[in-house]
Amino acid sequence: MAATADDTEQQTDAPDAASVPGRRPIGRIAMAVSVLGELLITAGLVLGLFVVYSLWWTNVVADRKADREGEKVRDTWARQDTGPGALNTKNGIGFLHVPSMKNGEVLVEKGTSTDVLNNGVAGYYTDPAKAMLPTTGKTGNFTLAAHRDGHGAKFHNIDKVKVGDPVVFETRDDWYVYKVYDILPETSKYNVKVLSQIPKESGKTKPGHYITLTTCTPVYTSRYRYVVWGELVRVQKVDGKRTLPKELG
Repeated sequence: MAATADDTEQQTDAPDAASVPGRRPIGRIAMAVSVLGELLITAGLVLGLFVVYSLWWTNVVADRKADREGEKVRDTWARQDTGPGALNTKNGIGFLHVPSMKNGEVLVEKGTSTDVLNNGVAGYYTDPAKAMLPTTGKTGNFTLAAHRDGHGAKFHNIDKVKVGDPVVFETRDDWYVYKVYDILPETSKYNVKVLSQIPKESGKTKPGHYITLTTCTPVYTSRYRYVVWGELVRVQKVDGKRTLPKELG
């Protein structure tokens, strides 16, 4: 028998009607993957911003603060017409110059705590070993630390320093010129012997006028310590024009 119109419509509609229940919406797994992807993108952006903050913005903030404090030190020096003056400021005791680091002048303050070093300065040790300041004229070790990355990163290029390079410490009255004689690229962060008044790990056995620079290594970590030792070559008086020593010229 020939199919009627109703039969035809029923036959035509049947496949569609039967197929509707078979169409599945987006599955739970697909939705979870989509949500996870969005979370990962967000996390990546947050992490990226944190890296920018840690490695760039903290440098900007610390450098600005260090510059302001450095200006206060120099203003204080300029107002002192008599007396020793080298330590007569609460803002810092002087400036460190290491040409091979290419970081300009670095303000030196008391202490090596995070609160101090985060200000974009180098700090001299008071603990676990006390630094001997060159202004005392006594033999000993002028031990310093600074950040290698973030917060000014004043010792970021410490690995560029070579044996024979000059290290100069500037006070109101004098330039203390040191010469690098030994480098320890990696040691335990618990190795306080590198801060000894006679730095025997650098090969010295007798009292002298030494300087020690320390920072974290490898870069962007704090696993080990990088150490540079120098020995005083001469002390040059500061003249009225604050003429730079030849090592900084």
